[in-house]
Amino acid sequence: MSTTTGPERTRVPGRRPFRRGWFIGASISLIWTFPVLVELWEGPSVAGHLVGTAIIVVFAAVFMATVPYARVTTSRLRRLLPTVVLFALSLTLLPWLGTDVRWMWTFVGVAFAVSAMGRRTTWLFVPALSALSFVVGEAMGADAFSNVVNSAIILSISIMMFSFVENISTLERLRAAQEQIAELAAERERGRVARDVHDILGHSLTVITVKAELAGRLMDAGSPAARDEIAQIEGLSRGALADVRATVHGYRGVSISGELAAARAALESAGVSADLPGSTDQVPADRRELAGWVVREAVTNVVRHSGASACRVRLDNRSIEVVDDGCGPASTASTGSGLTGLRERVETSGARLTIGRSDLGGFKVKVAW
Repeated sequence: MSTTTGPERTRVPGRRPFRRGWFIGASISLIWTFPVLVELWEGPSVAGHLVGTAIIVVFAAVFMATVPYARVTTSRLRRLLPTVVLFALSLTLLPWLGTDVRWMWTFVGVAFAVSAMGRRTTWLFVPALSALSFVVGEAMGADAFSNVVNSAIILSISIMMFSFVENISTLERLRAAQEQIAELAAERERGRVARDVHDILGHSLTVITVKAELAGRLMDAGSPAARDEIAQIEGLSRGALADVRATVHGYRGVSISGELAAARAALESAGVSADLPGSTDQVPADRRELAGWVVREAVTNVVRHSGASACRVRLDNRSIEVVDDGCGPASTASTGSGLTGLRERVETSGARLTIGRSDLGGFKVKVAW
């Protein structure tokens, strides 16, 4: 079954079992109409017996439909309809039951309680119905003890059902919230995997491409160094495959020292002069992975997009900066998905990303924390 919010309906787990439970419980509670039927059939009129029985059958059908009707109706005024119909049907039994018709008002109180009319409205209506039952009984000379018992039954059972339905509704909202949280977590995980795979493959494939070009030139020149470059390409491709597998399973870590070593190899293979720090001790422990991602993405952009001849990386305890002397912020790297993913990663960690023109005349990527 579905719950309605405005014009749209969101499927909520648990509502269908609750509806089944209502049908079972309501069916059992209708046993209490049997004494009414017995009293109806005590009179001499067969026509009266049949008419009264038909009213009881309609009464039972309306009562059974109360919860399903309330759960597909958005208007509070319309949700009140089953209660009004049940009360009106009970009054039609006055010719046969007299003041005993008050015993049917327990069903009226329960119908109101399960119709989601609100806590305040329910706490006003149910005691008022109970009081009305007592007043009518007193006015019609009913037995004092049975009068009190009937009023107490109306009040207690109706309030009990209201509390039960409230608990069920709270549980359903919690389940709906859990579903939404699970969907958000799945979406966040898909974003993480997509970002990490892009960063990993972007870097690795860039280095592989550069080394493949270098190996091709060395082979054309007949240099034996071509074999070493091809061996390195094989190693890089195997490492990239392992990285992708680890990333999909969420186990991969990045370190600033490892990324600096990889950056030096990538820059040298691309013919870019590398000015890299010799130590990473000044980087805080909780920022070393983030700094590694910055080096990975920024150096990949230098090799792939910048056309630079020099690249410099600077580290301190507050920031990391990667600059080059290439074509500057107008390059496609400034708007690429790699830097978009890096920005998301940086912002998630509470740091700040700055991109722009470097003092070397090229592109600058700086992350401060």
